[in-house]
Amino acid sequence: MIKVKVDGIEISVEPGTTVLQACEVVGKEIPRFCYHERLSIAGNCRMCLVEIEKSPKPVASCAMPVAEGQVIYTNTPMVQKARKGVMEFLLINHPLDCPICDQGGECDLQDQSMKYGIDKSRYVLNKRSVKEKYMGPLIKTVMTRCIHCTRCIRFAEEIAGVPDLGAINRGENMEITTYLEKTLDSELSANVIDLCPVGALTSKPYAFEARPWELQKTESIDVMDAVGSNIRIDTKGWEVKRVLPRINEDVNEEWISDKTRYACDGLLNNRLDTPFIRVNGRLQKASWNEAFDFISKNLQKYTLSQSIGIAGDMVDAESMYIFKKFFKEVLGSQLFDFRQKKIFIDLDNPDLNIFGSTISGIEDSDCILLIGANPRAEAAIINSRIRKNFLKSKTKIFSIGNAGDLTYPYKVISHNLSVLDDIVKGSHAICKDLKESKKISIIIGVLALLENNGEYVVNKSKKILSQYNSISNEWNGLNILYRNAADQNGLKLKLYNSERFNNFIVFDELNKDVSRFVYLLGADEIKLRKKSNFIVYQGSHGGENSEIADVILPGAAYSEKNGTYINLEGRVQFSNQASFPPGQAKVDWKIIKALSEKFKNKILIESENHLRSCLIKDFPYFEKLNSIYKLDLADIKINESLFANQKIILDNFNFYYSNIIARSSKTMRECLDAKILLNKTGTDS
Repeated sequence: MIKVKVDGIEISVEPGTTVLQACEVVGKEIPRFCYHERLSIAGNCRMCLVEIEKSPKPVASCAMPVAEGQVIYTNTPMVQKARKGVMEFLLINHPLDCPICDQGGECDLQDQSMKYGIDKSRYVLNKRSVKEKYMGPLIKTVMTRCIHCTRCIRFAEEIAGVPDLGAINRGENMEITTYLEKTLDSELSANVIDLCPVGALTSKPYAFEARPWELQKTESIDVMDAVGSNIRIDTKGWEVKRVLPRINEDVNEEWISDKTRYACDGLLNNRLDTPFIRVNGRLQKASWNEAFDFISKNLQKYTLSQSIGIAGDMVDAESMYIFKKFFKEVLGSQLFDFRQKKIFIDLDNPDLNIFGSTISGIEDSDCILLIGANPRAEAAIINSRIRKNFLKSKTKIFSIGNAGDLTYPYKVISHNLSVLDDIVKGSHAICKDLKESKKISIIIGVLALLENNGEYVVNKSKKILSQYNSISNEWNGLNILYRNAADQNGLKLKLYNSERFNNFIVFDELNKDVSRFVYLLGADEIKLRKKSNFIVYQGSHGGENSEIADVILPGAAYSEKNGTYINLEGRVQFSNQASFPPGQAKVDWKIIKALSEKFKNKILIESENHLRSCLIKDFPYFEKLNSIYKLDLADIKINESLFANQKIILDNFNFYYSNIIARSSKTMRECLDAKILLNKTGTDS
């Protein structure tokens, strides 16, 4: 440890700590523009100047490592004069457009110029102006404001892994640009908006929508994928105006994907706000009582015990819980499932149906094997963690199936799942790398779990990890890369009907040529044939399944209700209500409870708190928020599985259109169009 003194306070810090970090340990605020904790050090802005004893001039604290016996001063007259001088230089060319700048009220330059700057300028020459740049449909540029802190360049290069941004020219002619003025080709691109300290890069969809002080801010959880990124939802009245990241070191650090940030405009479009019933082949508006009576009357034609329920990809745990109670206790049916495709579930070791290495733990892995997975599209935050691991440790990464550009180098060892047999036998070339590794991670995508392949892939993966001592209570290297926010809810609530020799009973029943009552709770991805089924669709947005439904019950979107979600690593998190449902739409659990009152065995739940207490009583896993339960992996069952020889093709997942809210988003449509144009231009060139 190194001993230094900051403003008279002596502290001990680790070798390699910078002066700025040492000052922060004792609670001293050091202004900065270019420095960021998660980016490499640039030392551009010189705003973080401090005085060090025996140094003839101020020192840039972000780039200076501490030394034994250093005496540091953070607020001497020399430091104050230096900061005022730096601020005067930074403001020389900065336009006075705070009243029309979307960064106003949240601008680091604005705040620091008030605290550390001066109220006059000695510069009387013409200000320079810089041409605006095109960076795609998400990022609005006003490059005259840019102070060349290079945060955006370093983020694109280091975190996003897309070196599209850079600087051209020198001195006052320097400009930040994408060179060819193209869309930033990254699912994390809009994080540069949060990083920009001066309003040179702002949100294009949010431009001129609202001021920060007009917005109601609610801490919540993202449901656009299974990562469970921590977010803040900003609303004005009923409308969700923007979504911003919250810091959670174990989940998303301080980044969110572009879909998490911008699909929120889909909450305003294509909404279901009143019940509908189908009369004489046409859907017509109805009251809630009319809709419930219509369901109750038509259910008399069907065998209730053969009713089928499918829960969708963004349904909260409370709604899933009462949905299951409705089928078991009210209808007397066991035919329910949270899956919308035939995705295998490991029933022998149900606790292993998670991302076992954990999201932050994937950074510790020293060898990674992807099986039918495209983490860049399916879980962009996890992909950034894998890239971080590679940059830090040069970790060897292999893949079964070609996932395209993942922003880090990897080797495709096969396009066929049968290669797992060779690895188990020890005859494949990567076995040497596996032997040399101590923490192997196998990441299995849902494409590798479909139909007959799933059981084979999971059991072979468990066998490989067991052979190389990478699945135990110390390290769980088996990772299932689920795509949907509600998947872990369904798994923990056992919202599925499966047997050892038939993982897909509900799907088999759906395909039988028998008339049934089918209840879809936010299930938009499952493909149904109308046949003679009586279909009830309950959800927030109109889609293909609502069009074929006999009854439509308008529900609340994720931002309009309180709810619990478990992310893919098994972390229980709570989503807070930020807005309210439009029109006559209601919270999902209240709809199901009200419907149950039309039957003999109604659900006896009186309030949201009562519902949550019942959920925790029946499933204690949900009690501990923001934590991951420690699993006992001492006894792992591995079966021999028959293999359906199938080639893995990783090209059918659309990042921008992965759910009903994203498909309703105008911004996601623009992103998809820009991506198609970018790929077409790249191919042509």
